[in-house]
Amino acid sequence: MDLPTSLRLYAYTGGKAFDASKPTVVFLHGAQHDHSVWILQSRYLAHHGYSVLALDLPGHMRSEGPALETVEEIADRVADALRSAKVTRMIAVGHSMGSLIALELAKRMPESVRGIALVATAFPMRVAEPLLNATREAPDEALDMINVWSHSASIAGFDRKPSNPGPGFSIMWQNLRLMQRIQRCNGSTVLPTDFVACNRYAAGLETAAALQCPVLFVLGSSDSMTPPRAAKALIDACRQPQVVTLSRAGHALMSENPDGVRTAIADFARRAFAAPVN
Repeated sequence: MDLPTSLRLYAYTGGKAFDASKPTVVFLHGAQHDHSVWILQSRYLAHHGYSVLALDLPGHMRSEGPALETVEEIADRVADALRSAKVTRMIAVGHSMGSLIALELAKRMPESVRGIALVATAFPMRVAEPLLNATREAPDEALDMINVWSHSASIAGFDRKPSNPGPGFSIMWQNLRLMQRIQRCNGSTVLPTDFVACNRYAAGLETAAALQCPVLFVLGSSDSMTPPRAAKALIDACRQPQVVTLSRAGHALMSENPDGVRTAIADFARRAFAAPVN
């Protein structure tokens, strides 16, 4: 689905036609990713009673425009697109950088957002200076480092076999190839721009404390990029937090434990949309 904005955003709808009259689940990917990281969870929800919009963020894969430099700018663009699509009842689900965007989206659309799910989140979401430099000066090396650090120890390492939960499916290589494809299609500035946006974002605690909707945290016990302890300040700031920690899962939760993430989101969506509106 192409959302009607001045710079169009691409959205995957899970194999079902988008229907704005249904409760909608909006999926927001992380740095140097696209909608496909949510493919298993988004398709499931689309076939179980929800409308789904799994977005490519601005400047990522099929969406127009350059990658934006701040979390707030991205949230503004997404909010405009969702209003244009006449979305009035939704939960926002964000992974890593996308979790910060989900926070800001709830701030911008409080009348529409019934809940947000923050997957592999942290605040502040600092990026080490050597890694930031590598994204600009040695992007191939940066992608290798990110992919090793994004997966649990049982999977991480390109020379470790098997790193696949099923035949023909390699978590490590699949994620690397996606990031390389985005670099090839959208340019080498996307990754440093994304990481700088994460690094600069400063409004997390203030925004979380002001939320009126419930918040789900889905964390990986083996996440070395955004370890569970790095989400504690956000959890404490929220009025209605729920925390699900998936054991032995790293930063790439959606592929390392797709069923655990799906179940957590589906249960949260059911409760969020059933709750009375304040």
